[in-house]
Amino acid sequence: MKELIEFIARSLVEKPDAITVTEEEGGDGSVLLQLAAAPDDMGRIIGKQGRTAKAMRT
Repeated sequence: MKELIEFIARSLVEKPDAITVTEEEGGDGSVLLQLAAAPDDMGRIIGKQGRTAKAMRT
């Protein structure tokens, strides 16, 4: 899943080298993926009304 999120994010931005995805496991078995990008690219990742970010969450 981490690789998929990283691939999608790198495809959307102008500075793909600035993309980092970290993975943390919670005590309850959940997995948290954190995505970091260049400030200029955050709007591209979030998308209009958060549609792109919401699609990556599901």
